[in-house]
Amino acid sequence: MDPASEQAHNLSELRWPLGEALHSGRLDVPTRIDDREKHSLPRLDLPLPPLLPYARGMKRPLSSAWLAAFLLAAYAMSASAQTRLPKAERQSPEFLDNGTIRIGVDMSKGGAIDWLSASGAADNVINTADLGRYVQQSYYSGPCPYVPPGATQHPGWAGWCWNPIQVGDVYLNPAQVVNHSNDGKTLYTKCVPMQWALDGVPGECTMETWIELEDNRAHVRFRLKNARADLTRYPAAHQELPAVYTIGRLHRLFTYTGTVPFTGDTLTQIHNSGPPWQYWISTERWAALVDDDDWGVGVIYPDRLLTVGGFHGTPGIGGPTSSSTGYIAPLHTELIDATIEYQYAFTLILGNLNQIRSYVTAHAPDPRPSFDFHRDRNHWVPVNASDQAPPYSGAWTLSLDAVDPQLIGPPVDYAAAQVPRLVIEAAYRGSGDTAELFFARTGEGFSADRCVAWPVISDGVTRTYIVDLAAHPEYTGRIARLRFDPLVQTEAGNEVDLISIRFQ
Repeated sequence: MDPASEQAHNLSELRWPLGEALHSGRLDVPTRIDDREKHSLPRLDLPLPPLLPYARGMKRPLSSAWLAAFLLAAYAMSASAQTRLPKAERQSPEFLDNGTIRIGVDMSKGGAIDWLSASGAADNVINTADLGRYVQQSYYSGPCPYVPPGATQHPGWAGWCWNPIQVGDVYLNPAQVVNHSNDGKTLYTKCVPMQWALDGVPGECTMETWIELEDNRAHVRFRLKNARADLTRYPAAHQELPAVYTIGRLHRLFTYTGTVPFTGDTLTQIHNSGPPWQYWISTERWAALVDDDDWGVGVIYPDRLLTVGGFHGTPGIGGPTSSSTGYIAPLHTELIDATIEYQYAFTLILGNLNQIRSYVTAHAPDPRPSFDFHRDRNHWVPVNASDQAPPYSGAWTLSLDAVDPQLIGPPVDYAAAQVPRLVIEAAYRGSGDTAELFFARTGEGFSADRCVAWPVISDGVTRTYIVDLAAHPEYTGRIARLRFDPLVQTEAGNEVDLISIRFQ
């Protein structure tokens, strides 16, 4: 068996189901919903089954039964614990070192993060056993399958969707770095990624990385710039933001999923031998993989709640090239448009659990909803509404001429008593006169019983609308999801410029 085929076989062993949205052509809500279905939507507070980067290193050829059952398995981790993957050699490293920690990227493989350790130590905590691991960018969209003219899709990944990744493809073709700089304070790379399931097909996009160090932390920003010739609007899917793979010694996965975040309440340990990986809502917006002495690496993601992860292989054993690996990926469900500019940030922190959590608590984000749409969708997904790809200039403009337009918000987690009112800033054009906001509590879906309506004025003037949620008798407990229906009745020519949705 050639190295690429062997890797593809081994990788898929750990891939997990996460791509249904694209492969089936739906988000977990219909792409169009008529009035009769309006108040009986699928539950959006549950994990959506989209496309995540591979549980790489764990992928095996996908059978038709697997595809039929999951319609797209999201990246799995790495090879089975019994099979050694082709070693991913470091060829062109670049480092930042602040005297406390040291972080490195591999310039021969897309500039992906392949090293994190204490300064002066040789104990790297990042798993690089194959091109699907590392700490890297990976994005998902349609079509499914994605096989452009003249391309070869690996038979182990038959049916795989559009999926550029930062390191390289299943055939072992690495992504090419086209620009980089390192002034000792900021390490920057820009690469042309590779389509995971294809042989030597670059993505029609670029991926950029900025890294800065502060004490025992690495602050990282990723950016995707798409330039696809195919302008089709494909359904939204889960995006790993980012995908983090760690060494086998860090086999204990901790987070917090309780209802009193940032108070020192008992941590949650995730017990998982994926794939399939486990989903959870991280109400403190972090997770960590640690060793038996509680030391390891934490991933901090202040604007994300839904998370997926686990551990594969032999606990407590294995270094960067071992098949045993831990996995963490914060998630958002996003439209990845043909011309989108999409960016996000996260922090990697080295230390013990107490140090990691103390930093998180000291920098706890405000859990109350505050969404600004001056530049992008801010993780909201339009249904039955059309728009342009970000970036925007001052507002998110949507056409509302389809039946029952909706904007589905990302997961939230706050006590209803903390947010008695929401303020929506928007300008309407056309003939609509009523808007609605739905709320879902933990464990619930959207329902007509949990909806607040108010009048709007469609004259093109920007106005502030105050939504009195506290007046609704069902607005109690912990709120897990929001949905904004900009207009109840629509017709051709109706539009809205949405500027913000925020707490009051």
